[in-house]
Amino acid sequence: MNIDFSKSAHGLIPTIIQDSETKAVLMLGYMNEEAFVKTQETKKVTFYSRSKQRLWTKGEESGNFLNLVSFKNDCDNDTLLIQVQPVGPTCHNGTDTCWAEENQPNYGFISNLEQTIKTRRDNADAEKSYVASLFEKGINKIAQKVGEEAVEVVIEAKDDNDELFLSESADLLFHYLILLQAKGFQLNDVIEVLKRRQK
Repeated sequence: MNIDFSKSAHGLIPTIIQDSETKAVLMLGYMNEEAFVKTQETKKVTFYSRSKQRLWTKGEESGNFLNLVSFKNDCDNDTLLIQVQPVGPTCHNGTDTCWAEENQPNYGFISNLEQTIKTRRDNADAEKSYVASLFEKGINKIAQKVGEEAVEVVIEAKDDNDELFLSESADLLFHYLILLQAKGFQLNDVIEVLKRRQK
């Protein structure tokens, strides 16, 4: 790996720290060549502390280490992206990230949809919200709806209308997310089961 430490007057390059699993950005630090070499050797992320004027291994005092998973440099060879497995909170303030965000898996649109379902379950009027009305009818109705949508997906899979197949697939996924919440779970709980099965 060719990293150009000479671009900075002090030989420091910005180093972005990202959780290897959740992909959340945890913090930004700076490394010089010595810190980079030590990180490779120890597998624990080490920075050059500008305030302490010395090498500083994250977690050396708190025990909240950043265990190295992988690293890569950017197109200009003067910024590092390091993926880690964090041990405990990353920020010195005790938060998961230096932006006070929770380090939780995020599946983009699906996570937003799950939040919408939760909000409508908790706050919406059942007469005005389809989601709220399903929750009001109970688990049997929600499970029945998932079954109906699954059958429709199978039917459309046997035909040649891709638009209808995708539409029914979207209906199935939507109702399955509702069923998960009705049972007290989220999609990430299912993903964790799949991860445990992975060989």
